[in-house]
Amino acid sequence: MWSKNASLAGGTLSLAGIPAAQLAKEFGTPTFFLDEDAYRARALAWHDGLQSEFGTYAGTVYYAAKSFICTAVAQWIADIGIGIDVCTGGELAVALNGGIDPKKIEVHGNNKSVAEIDRAVSVGVKTIVMDSLFEIERVAAAARKHGVRQAVMLRLTPGIEAHTHEKISTAHEDVKFGFSIASGAAWAAVEAVTTHPELELLGVHCHIGSQIFGSEAHEIATDRLIGFMAKYRDAYGKELPELDLGGGFGIAYIDGDVTVEPSDVLPQIHEAVKKACAQHNLAIPLVSLEPGRNIVGPTMFTLYEVGTVKDVVVDGGKVRKYVSVDGGMSDNARTALYDAEYTAVIAQRNSTAPLALVRLVGKHCETGDIIINEIQLPSDIAPGDLVATPATGAYGRSMASNYNHVPRPPVVAVKDGKARVIVRRENEADLLSLDVKE
Repeated sequence: MWSKNASLAGGTLSLAGIPAAQLAKEFGTPTFFLDEDAYRARALAWHDGLQSEFGTYAGTVYYAAKSFICTAVAQWIADIGIGIDVCTGGELAVALNGGIDPKKIEVHGNNKSVAEIDRAVSVGVKTIVMDSLFEIERVAAAARKHGVRQAVMLRLTPGIEAHTHEKISTAHEDVKFGFSIASGAAWAAVEAVTTHPELELLGVHCHIGSQIFGSEAHEIATDRLIGFMAKYRDAYGKELPELDLGGGFGIAYIDGDVTVEPSDVLPQIHEAVKKACAQHNLAIPLVSLEPGRNIVGPTMFTLYEVGTVKDVVVDGGKVRKYVSVDGGMSDNARTALYDAEYTAVIAQRNSTAPLALVRLVGKHCETGDIIINEIQLPSDIAPGDLVATPATGAYGRSMASNYNHVPRPPVVAVKDGKARVIVRRENEADLLSLDVKE
């Protein structure tokens, strides 16, 4: 759950040798602390793993920007040499600002605006992943306008019920994403693309959901997508050269969870690709993946300060200790959205006090403002203590809000005993900057 340069020696949390108390003193709380070395290592592990396993059939590792992106992280991606998957004009702007080569940018999204499509085509992104028939027309129009032939892929829904939370399962039939294979919508999209000489259909894509463990769901998706590629070959007399199997590889959030590593799934996915291609007499396509959470999630923790502690009698006399910190659902919405589970530690001291049943909550005016619904923490936890929650790199800062007009926390990168702000803390001036007075 903790990044490779985090240490809990003697009850004190440190990152790259810097104690949590020192980090809190310098940068305040709440703050996201990002282990830069761990981020780079995880990104490289996916890149190197794909290259090693697939060899000449290795496509691109596209980091999913939605999990967390800022200009500094985009610069790291450019340095590492992987690609990036963006799904809005804002994410595209950050990727470009960080110096990522447009030829390593893939553009997603189920409702890309005309302006977003125009920008993507004009800067020369590698691929636009189509998600509706309207987009096919819009991308073709943008390609004609800019005098280019735009490479595209079709996002397909292969009809898989991934074993994850309903709100982050994206490959069954009743979702807003992609073209259904079973209903015939996917084939209608193929026929629509082929009417536009401005579009080059590179292949097909799917994303089965998030926080997926094991490789079974990806193997089933592989079989169905390659079967669809064989149908295209039979109809058009040529093969599609690329296959993008998306991401969704899970990480550990609590004790007992296991983070999926590239070596855990890549051999099985490779075998599934080879088997399906042999069955349909297809050449093996270039295979790409889109890990986001799996790269950034384990490399960050959030540091809070306890503000109040309150004992509440519940369930016939049981006492639950409500520990309120200076953040909450504005910096971690996942518990409220998905019933997500986290763990936490007192970060600046050791305690030998007996454990108590704790609910870790935020400062917002909402009963559902819960970070951890139930956890055992030392009973002497008190105002002023620092509390850290690991594995908050994905969908923490990226989904942060200003609920109750709370400024969003900063992100601080830590490496080799040095810490630097890569996303500054918002202030009241930021909150007021969009308001218009009469």
